[in-house]
Amino acid sequence: MKVEHFATADLPSQFGNFKIVAFTNNRDGKDHVAIVNGDVKGKQGVLTRIHSECLTGDVFGSLKCDCGDQLDLALQQIAEEEVGIVLYMRQEGRGIGLANKVKAYSLQDGGLDTVEANLHLGFDDDLRNYDISAEMLKILGVESIILMTNNPSKVEGLSAAGVTIEERRPIKTTPNPHNFKYLDTKRKKSGHLL
Repeated sequence: MKVEHFATADLPSQFGNFKIVAFTNNRDGKDHVAIVNGDVKGKQGVLTRIHSECLTGDVFGSLKCDCGDQLDLALQQIAEEEVGIVLYMRQEGRGIGLANKVKAYSLQDGGLDTVEANLHLGFDDDLRNYDISAEMLKILGVESIILMTNNPSKVEGLSAAGVTIEERRPIKTTPNPHNFKYLDTKRKKSGHLL
């Protein structure tokens, strides 16, 4: 697998002034980005969020999930630190892609939970892989991270890919009537620490 730095630019945002770093790779053919606060090269304990793309939550404000809320919280918290990173990974729908995610939504509208919908479509619960994320962190020169996640599989995947995780820090959002079942399923069936 080959992951390469492609470009870096300033990214002033409502959360703060960041750098956006684009990466290419020969594994999934998707462009992924790092939103970086401060100089992370050679740093230990860098507050980091690995965020999988969620068009419906991140862009359209869907209440069916907590993805947009998690992204906003991560950017706010990282902006408050001396250094921090959000890796924005193009792994829509836990890796099943946007069209299949919408199909899974329609199955959820019919009564299936998020895990059952993925299985019904012929996918595992979660197809995401963290090898590319690990390579991005290496290219950025990060020594170790504090990982903002509720997902133990993310900790395991990054650790297996050689990332030193000093601490797992929960990312807490407020449930709503539209995502309560989704969050409960993540906790009960996917092992998320909510």
